[in-house]
Amino acid sequence: MNINKNKPIWLKVRFPIGVKYDNINNLLLKESLNTICKSSDCPNLGTCWKNGVLSFLLLGNICTRSCKFCAIKTGKPKKIKVLEPYKIAKTVKTMEIKHVVLTSVNRDDLKDMGIKIWLKTIREIKKISTSTIEALIPDFKGHKKKIALIIKEHPEIISHNLETVPRLTKTVRIQAKYDRSLSILKYIKTKSDIRTKTGIMLGLGETEVEVINTFKDIRKAKIEILTIGQYIAPTLTHYPVQSFLTPKKFKYYKKIALDMGFLYVESKPLVRSSYNAYKHIL
Repeated sequence: MNINKNKPIWLKVRFPIGVKYDNINNLLLKESLNTICKSSDCPNLGTCWKNGVLSFLLLGNICTRSCKFCAIKTGKPKKIKVLEPYKIAKTVKTMEIKHVVLTSVNRDDLKDMGIKIWLKTIREIKKISTSTIEALIPDFKGHKKKIALIIKEHPEIISHNLETVPRLTKTVRIQAKYDRSLSILKYIKTKSDIRTKTGIMLGLGETEVEVINTFKDIRKAKIEILTIGQYIAPTLTHYPVQSFLTPKKFKYYKKIALDMGFLYVESKPLVRSSYNAYKHIL
């Protein structure tokens, strides 16, 4: 059974249309830039682009990992585009973006795992615009020296997603590790005053106790911002949805998380990592 065929009404969204969408899409095509918005089939794409908010995807749109939840293509990535940082910075300035989210595919095929492009992009944006920045980083295989370089550039927010509860991590994320991801978040907090953020998906088969215990792990790491959204399988070959949570259940989890001391909690079925990202720097 494909449970995605029976998605509840609160998960149905309209295909993005309009002048604002077309202008942004044409600009991205002209500059050959990727966004996580399109590469991950984000349901909020229309809303975010309408408000001039988007999240750039660095280092191409082909990932070296094959996480079972992710819509991004897996395979052998193409050659690095050295002009990408400059093009992204120029686009941020042209669009007068006040807050930009940067993320990337995993590039385990590269010796530096793509860190040079990450650093160059942050620097170029700061050089020619006043945009604030969220760096939604991969795990860099837990290499703290690479994470330290991101910290040194001091984006306003550094985020890294746990994605799911410990029990399901190996099945859903495959090459990632729950403890490693948690240690990255802890490291950022111990080495800087930068605001930190993480996100999880629900509907993968987790229990309520597991969800709450994951919240506790995140708070122990002193993370300020938490995003919680419904998992939706991109295709029939991806990990199947185990349940659809109601908006009421997401409100319930939001209250629990806020009571634990999180500064911001975004918890709705359609919430994704960069949902309301511009609000998280306030």
